[in-house]
Amino acid sequence: MLQVQNIEKYYGSGNHVTKALDRVSFEVEDGEFVAIMGASGSGKTTLLNCISTIDSISAGSILLDGVSITELSETELAKFRRERLGFVFQDFNLLDTLTIEENIGLALALNHEDPRRVQRRVEETAGKLGISDILGKFPWQVSGGQKQRAACARAMIAGQTLLLADEPTGALDSKASKNLLEIMTAMNRDMGATILMVTHDAYSAGYAGRVLFLKDGRVFNELLRGGRSRAVFYHEILDVLAVLGGDISDVI
Repeated sequence: MLQVQNIEKYYGSGNHVTKALDRVSFEVEDGEFVAIMGASGSGKTTLLNCISTIDSISAGSILLDGVSITELSETELAKFRRERLGFVFQDFNLLDTLTIEENIGLALALNHEDPRRVQRRVEETAGKLGISDILGKFPWQVSGGQKQRAACARAMIAGQTLLLADEPTGALDSKASKNLLEIMTAMNRDMGATILMVTHDAYSAGYAGRVLFLKDGRVFNELLRGGRSRAVFYHEILDVLAVLGGDISDVI
């Protein structure tokens, strides 16, 4: 599904250039749940921003289903983001003036979909994520965990190809984090969502099927979970983070 090929990203100019990404390459298959880890400054959020087209790359190419997203026009990019990508961010990004139902269905409404279809899709998706009872409430009336579930529902409502999650548990307590990760696992397993998640948290990464580790803008290591339990995988992730060195408190 996703092919990242030798991408580089530079910031600055002249004698003050920072290389945030250094020839990063990897692929994500349809239906995978992949986590990206690394210490602060390793390039993980820059990588996600480039894949999401929030930021542009300096060199290399990014392909989704064989289409180079780095060559799309602004109009094509807007359509691509709306129809192919789902976003889940740490701060939820819900609109406080809209109900949870309206937030979830916003992308479909902006596409001028039939209101009856929008309502049906919202109810179906909310039911799968266990938030049917809060559809009439506003974001400020629900918990952080419920907000994040609503953000997940909004991200998947239009059948997006790829779900991008940037520190999705960062603003949640441990119980809400566990619930969200189980929801994301169910979305991956039961709804066919392909998920690429940036996280600093080894516990969160343990829910993924594969973990990529970045160091100094490069892919440093990769772990495949296979048939191992989440607990065993979690400890293997910690072992790699220890080898990464630096300030381990940044990544665990």
